[in-house]
Amino acid sequence: MLKNKTLLITGGTGSFGNAVLNRFLNTDHFSEIRIFSRDEKKQDDMRNHLKSEKVKFYIGDVRDYNSVEKAMRGVDYVFHAAALKQVPSCEFFPIEATKTNVFGTQNVIDAAAANRVTKVICLSTDKAAYPINAMGISKALMEKVAIAASRNLMETTVCLTRYGNVMASRGSVIPLFLKQIYAGQPITITDPNMTRFLMSLDDAVNLVLFAFEHGNQGDLFVNKAPAGTIGDLAQALKELCKADNDVKIIGTRHGEKLYETLCTREEMVKAEDMGEFYRIPADNRNLNYAQYFSEGEIDISKFEDYHSHNTIQQGVEGMKKLLSNLTIVKEHISGGQSVNEYTA
Repeated sequence: MLKNKTLLITGGTGSFGNAVLNRFLNTDHFSEIRIFSRDEKKQDDMRNHLKSEKVKFYIGDVRDYNSVEKAMRGVDYVFHAAALKQVPSCEFFPIEATKTNVFGTQNVIDAAAANRVTKVICLSTDKAAYPINAMGISKALMEKVAIAASRNLMETTVCLTRYGNVMASRGSVIPLFLKQIYAGQPITITDPNMTRFLMSLDDAVNLVLFAFEHGNQGDLFVNKAPAGTIGDLAQALKELCKADNDVKIIGTRHGEKLYETLCTREEMVKAEDMGEFYRIPADNRNLNYAQYFSEGEIDISKFEDYHSHNTIQQGVEGMKKLLSNLTIVKEHISGGQSVNEYTA
């Protein structure tokens, strides 16, 4: 199915793009993988590191339709990962988050449709479910844009994935904690009782590939990820690193939730359990909303959200098992590679 096909990854120089390349670079899946991003330095670093004829690089910005459309010519499949993802920066610059996450997504879908791309997978976040910050709100609107577009497309299938925090991705909390441990500094925790879903980059790729294989028009896919508290996460890292750093509670930051929701109860009503994943079909109601004033969803009251507080908690020992499989943790314990590249 993937042989002799061309894949485009928007935001491809990020953690997800690198994970996809690690998965497919030395296989016969995809004859060409295009990396589309606006960061020429990261592209140059990736090009020099990979030295692969299979990978092609395109400078451009999803905000600019013309640059996306040119990169989309001859493409069969798209993984749309380009986004502004940092909660604090999006809080201060919400219009910038909107330009990239919302309008950028529309540009990607329009360019894909214009070039008869077979399938587009849009990557979303748990922060899009019941969003309280600008990043989550922009990603929630991104989901609506993708689903709305999917209703009118015939040749291009658009579906989505939504997942929680990716462990050890650039800018995430695990590299920060390791950097603080390495420097002998206190480990800064917002709230030790705060819970988060935890998944590896491989898990994120698996979710996207599952959506790629099983996704119908407008489907949203969620994986059943493990969860745990930030306090247990810090303690697990201390034990793995045999460290005795103090822990400093700094309080919840602006725009942060106590727990993260992967599926709202409204979505759980119609979610299809597919083993390790949930499939949430698109809401395909028409514009005649009059009928919905007299008929509601009785079953909604019987369901609850799927969130990081009410799923199985890993605890310190479970966290240690998850963390011990991460390359950055292995390298840190063995005294190898610096964590700076993950925190940049």
